[in-house]
Amino acid sequence: MKSVTKLLTTAAVIASTTSSAFAACTNDTWNKIVDRGTIVVGVKADTKPWGFLDSSGELVGMEVDMAAEVAETMGVELELVGVQSSNRMQFLEQGRIDLMIATMSDRADRRELVGIVQPNYYTSGTNVMSPKALGLTEWSELEGKPVCGKQGAFYNTIVEERYGAEIIAFTGNAEAKQALRDRRCIAWVFDDSSIAADLASGEYEDFEMPLKTEDDNPWGLAVPLGEESCVFGRFMAGMQYDWLQSGRLLELEEKWGIQRSAFLEAQQDRFSDWLAE
Repeated sequence: MKSVTKLLTTAAVIASTTSSAFAACTNDTWNKIVDRGTIVVGVKADTKPWGFLDSSGELVGMEVDMAAEVAETMGVELELVGVQSSNRMQFLEQGRIDLMIATMSDRADRRELVGIVQPNYYTSGTNVMSPKALGLTEWSELEGKPVCGKQGAFYNTIVEERYGAEIIAFTGNAEAKQALRDRRCIAWVFDDSSIAADLASGEYEDFEMPLKTEDDNPWGLAVPLGEESCVFGRFMAGMQYDWLQSGRLLELEEKWGIQRSAFLEAQQDRFSDWLAE
């Protein structure tokens, strides 16, 4: 498998000699992975269900499964490293990891530091968690109603200005969610990925995320900056394209108890084979 991978790498580089971007490629990280037979991937260790430690201390989650599929496709072993939002880009820049798949939003300033590969594989945005018994279906139903939020979160301004909700702000999310349980508000407004994680935990069985997510913010996985347009970056672009086209990420959402993503459904339709029945 390593020989095949190296052959494909060589072919890809030769085929790209007319590109000025590829002319500068050293493919150091890709070659290092192939030579040692292991890829080191940074994933979250504290963000259930995308990356977290299970009861045995093993890293598991949706993005862990994605990392495993990258390793399998390359024909190498997988080594996982737990990262945090505060150090994930530094780990990649320092070479402590080869690839980062860690719930990171794709932003212009981050593209200057790491190689965020397109197409984006996921997204998050603004939504609410509310009791199922309320049966909320529209954002307009929040008008004039108390909605719990976290102090300083920009989501508060969105629901206040757009929909006339009355925000009750708390110092932390734990306090806000407890207030929701105590029926001091009809909903808790926050990032939909965080809400999805709570719903997947099994601790909020009487609650749901009933509204259409707004203000989507795409997530990006990253390779070292110098390899974004080289073999490694192009390989990861292909992995993401396949995940989106095949619906594989929708399958992983279901596996990990994550509410079905409208973004992934739209991407599968976008990249579908127009000749397929």
